[in-house]
Amino acid sequence: MGLTFNRRNAFSEREGQITDNSRKLSDSTVMVSNSIANRAGSLISRSAFTILLAFLMTAMATLLVPGCTVKYGFSGASLSPEVKSISIQYFQNMAPLVQPGLSQYLTDEFTDKVRSQTNKEMVRDLGDVNFEGEIVDYRTAPQAVSGNATASVNRFTISVRVRYTNSIDPDFSFEQTFTRFEDYDSALELSSVEQDLMEKIVKQLIEDIFNRAFVNW
Repeated sequence: MGLTFNRRNAFSEREGQITDNSRKLSDSTVMVSNSIANRAGSLISRSAFTILLAFLMTAMATLLVPGCTVKYGFSGASLSPEVKSISIQYFQNMAPLVQPGLSQYLTDEFTDKVRSQTNKEMVRDLGDVNFEGEIVDYRTAPQAVSGNATASVNRFTISVRVRYTNSIDPDFSFEQTFTRFEDYDSALELSSVEQDLMEKIVKQLIEDIFNRAFVNW
C-alpha cells in the first residue's frame, strides 16, 4: 500500500515537472516570437524612415541649389518664378521668296502656343522674356533623282532666325536659326500643297523654338 502511494506521488511530481517544462517552453516560444516581431517591425520602420529621409533631403537640395528654382506647367514648360511677363514681336519676312501672310501666321501661332502653355502675362512691350526675329528662308528644291534623271521629290524648307532675351536669367538668352522642311511629290504643283506643308512646318518650328527657350532648365 505504501509502495503504491509512493509511486503515485512520484508520478504526480513527474507530471508536474512536465507541465512546468511545457509552460516554460511555451513562454520561451512567445518571447522569441515577440522578439522576432519587434525586430521585423523595427526593420520595416527603419526602411520606411530611410526612404522618407532620402526624399526630404532630395527636396531640400533642389530648393537650396541656386538657379534651379523653377515653376512647372502642365505642358512641362518651366520658367523662373521671377519671370512675370512674356512678349513676342512680329516676325518680319526677310526670305528671298516672300509668302504673304506667313509672318502674321507664324507670330500668331507662336503667341497662342506660349499663352496656352505658360501662366505668364503676355505683353505688347518688352516683357521679362522677349522673342523677336525674322523668316530668312522660304524655298523649294529638287531632292531625289529617279532613273531618267528627273527629280521625283521636292523639298519645301522654311527657316526662322530667333533672338530670345531673358532679362531675369541672361544665361538662357540665345540667338539661333531654326529650320524645318517637308518633302512632296515633284509631280505636284507647289501651290496645291503649299498651305498644308507650310502649316506643318510652322508647327514644328514653333515647337523647336518653345522647347529651346522654356524646356532647358
